[in-house]
Amino acid sequence: MDGQGLLEGRTALVTGAARGLGLEIARQLVVHGAKVWLNGREKAALDQAAGDIGQGAEALPFDIADEQATATAIAQLEAGGLDILVNNVGQRDRRGFEEISRTDMARLMDVNLVAPFDLARRAAPLLRASSQGRIINITSIASEIARGDASYTASKAALDGLTRALAAELGPDGVTVNAVAPGFVLTEANEEWFTGTQEIAQHLARRTSLGRWAEPAEIAGPVVFLASAAASFVTGHTLIVDGGYVTHF
Repeated sequence: MDGQGLLEGRTALVTGAARGLGLEIARQLVVHGAKVWLNGREKAALDQAAGDIGQGAEALPFDIADEQATATAIAQLEAGGLDILVNNVGQRDRRGFEEISRTDMARLMDVNLVAPFDLARRAAPLLRASSQGRIINITSIASEIARGDASYTASKAALDGLTRALAAELGPDGVTVNAVAPGFVLTEANEEWFTGTQEIAQHLARRTSLGRWAEPAEIAGPVVFLASAAASFVTGHTLIVDGGYVTHF
């Protein structure tokens, strides 16, 4: 995207920003002028990521599944304010649903749904105080087209629902809430799965209109858009960014 001052003067928190998609989202927010707090559990990894991005990026290590740690972290942001919350952290368990215990399911829902809910709840006063408060949830095309993977699909579909509900509640306060639903993205976590299996590569070439997977920057761009003034009248929307996977048959 052009316009490096698009987010000048804004402050963002990106969860799961030590690597992969979260790191690229944080990088692009900084490129466009925002100050970005990078969240994750490992301080060393966050410090390295912040150093890689450079000026404008700072580490904020805490476990989003830990309620007290989340409360403490949000309290740290009160002095400087917060304009943009990107709920990027997500866990996945590719086992069949009969292999996943109730405890496993509860743990996954806690990270993929309950933690974003809690972060939004705690960040809401700061976002209301902003002139351009934004919440952007990273969901998945799995919520649109299920191919098994029941625990992950259910959690991301629930996050889409939460996006719409929060948009309705926070809209009167001027805060927009949207989601980005990526298709297949070539992150570190997915690289071996995508490139090491010929069947996957053939499936993507056949099923995706653009015939390939996405680079992380191609998902980060729409996040920058939704965080910017250009999307000031967009709320309650899930933006599918999948190269035409959902619509191509």
